[in-house]
Amino acid sequence: MREHEEIIPTAHKLMEFHVEALFTHDQNRRLRTINEPWPGEASAPRFFLGRTTEGTALCRFRHDVPERLISQLEKLCADEPIVKDFQTKPKHIEAYMNLLQGERYTMGPCFLVPEEAVPTMQVVKITRENMDEVLRGGFEWLISEIDFAQPCIALVRESRAVSICRSVRITTKAHEAGLETLDQFRGRGYAAAVVAGWAMAVREIGKFPLYSTFSENLASQRVARKSALSFYGVNFTVT
Repeated sequence: MREHEEIIPTAHKLMEFHVEALFTHDQNRRLRTINEPWPGEASAPRFFLGRTTEGTALCRFRHDVPERLISQLEKLCADEPIVKDFQTKPKHIEAYMNLLQGERYTMGPCFLVPEEAVPTMQVVKITRENMDEVLRGGFEWLISEIDFAQPCIALVRESRAVSICRSVRITTKAHEAGLETLDQFRGRGYAAAVVAGWAMAVREIGKFPLYSTFSENLASQRVARKSALSFYGVNFTVT
């Protein structure tokens, strides 16, 4: 028996956690920048739409989007149907792009890593103390970020990290996963193992572990399927 059962937030609440992890907000809940834990502040997209499996939709706007335009977009967001297939585009995608005069959009599924997810292989936590030992040979670029992207969990083969999952968007409520596996070590189940290990580490500090990707990232979606992640919605942004 578990000592406790996790109270799973609603899909709408998870989408709130998601957007707040992705972007910084001002006091009016307008988007400001991409919420990266390491130094540097790239501008947030002008429009975020989160459609959920419950049939609700959450929308956020960058601080410089005019109020008149926001009012029009909010009405369209309220008319979005329940999302079942994460490849289905928003009902009003053409209107969003036209009203915003958007140049490009992104879209992708959002998942909660369930409490039941456990690593099927041995994984290790990467910190400043052991990073020089295991990040050489493919993950050297992570050394400069290691203090910011915690928890950071790796699967080690041949004395080096070959698959890593770390926190790349962090709030007081949730962490978003960043997953990387060296090309020659893909397809072996390593990614699912580090995602599960990372999720356990995130829960140990009292946060919810979230995993999202892009519609075109089929490899990342396969990891989500293998890991039996809990699908709660689809995000959509216009830059």
